[in-house]
Amino acid sequence: MQTSRLPLVSYTLLLGMILGGSILAALFYGAYQISIGDVLNALMGQGTASENFLILQIRLPRILLTALTGMGLAISGAAIQGVFRNPLADQTLIGVTSGASLFAVLAIVLMGTFLAEIAEVLKQSTVALFAFTGGFLTTYLVYFLSREQGRTNVMTMLLAGIAISAFAAAISGVFIYMSDDQQLRDITFWTMGSFSGAGWVHVGIAAPIMILGCLFLTRYSRALNAFLLGEKEAMYLGFDVEKVKSRAIFFTALMIGVCTSMCGLIGFVGLVVPHFLRLLQGPDNRYLLIGSALSGAIFLVWTDTLARTIIAPGELPIGILTASIGAPFFLWLLINRQQENELV
Repeated sequence: MQTSRLPLVSYTLLLGMILGGSILAALFYGAYQISIGDVLNALMGQGTASENFLILQIRLPRILLTALTGMGLAISGAAIQGVFRNPLADQTLIGVTSGASLFAVLAIVLMGTFLAEIAEVLKQSTVALFAFTGGFLTTYLVYFLSREQGRTNVMTMLLAGIAISAFAAAISGVFIYMSDDQQLRDITFWTMGSFSGAGWVHVGIAAPIMILGCLFLTRYSRALNAFLLGEKEAMYLGFDVEKVKSRAIFFTALMIGVCTSMCGLIGFVGLVVPHFLRLLQGPDNRYLLIGSALSGAIFLVWTDTLARTIIAPGELPIGILTASIGAPFFLWLLINRQQENELV
């Protein structure tokens, strides 16, 4: 299914307006309901002290961080799929998720022993800092192992990513086995993903990285379109294939590392959103990359809103919801493709 396309500028503006409306609407929902008028007053700083605090210090930074995370996860997924020329590829193939998870587990388990002094200084940022470092180091290792005679072999990168991810999972398992009950609960909560601790500091860190990453990745949309023909064909068309691959992987690792370090593991966003847009708009990366960024933000804003309200005043980990939406989507996609093949 593919509809007639809007011009790229109109397409971007439409998704941007939907995102803006989604962010504003999400401010109304939560364990404590606030009217539209009270939300608007709080945004202008004219509400009561409690309403101003709830909207400006709790909900707004959380929603903005959610949007930025959805943006980074979705556009990174689309970029990796372009580099690997495989619509089923995602960020786990370059090791960033497994590396971040391993180092987060290390931080949680060791904060009471070897890392006690570091944890005392960094407080809650310890796990985030370790997760980001682990994701970036693991991605660099995968990239280094895939280099052959000055070129990046995509198949070698795929195999190296799978092997290192499995090894990182094994080491994580050892430390999880060694953890006590509280550490085990912390690890479980982190691996399910949550934005409950979001604040303006997180938004301030994530915003420039996500915006910069999106701008750089969208610059390579035409090159990734050429990749659909093959790397040699893209080279003949005048694109620097190695430069595109290395920079796409760098910015993907940077954005995913930041996202994972701040909110834990959130799966399926980088798979579901690009796939859905391909069904609507086709594989053109000029539309797919910017569309994935904005649609990913919209998707995660509403998913987090559901997580905040479905069992209010409690909160459901957002990773559970994204998996609950993503897994049925791929089952439907698989069944749909099988039926199309039977018809052919």
